[in-house]
Amino acid sequence: MKYFMLVIGILLLAGSAFCADIDGKWAGTITGMDMTVNFTFKADGNTLSGVHAVNGQETAFKDGKIDGANIAFTVKLDMGGQEMKIEHKGVLSGDQIKMTYDMMGQPGEIILKRVK
Repeated sequence: MKYFMLVIGILLLAGSAFCADIDGKWAGTITGMDMTVNFTFKADGNTLSGVHAVNGQETAFKDGKIDGANIAFTVKLDMGGQEMKIEHKGVLSGDQIKMTYDMMGQPGEIILKRVK
């Protein structure tokens, strides 16, 4: 039992260290569009927060989640008094995040690269 608890502790610490790998600036182009998207991510345990920027307009989000290499968050935009939610899901792999999004039933994909 003692060894089992040790293994669980090591896995939890390794998971926390992995989550921190997402911190920083990321950029990509929306697939099929000539539109650059920028993100700044900050991990705190299993919580993800950050800023989403398109065409110079920045929107913060703070209710994101991290589960291993998987991330998910929602960006809420004010479109002339109407709130529009964009759901994002992604998988972190080294210096790349393959992300899908859903904006009002319209899916899309973004490949983000870490800005160095």
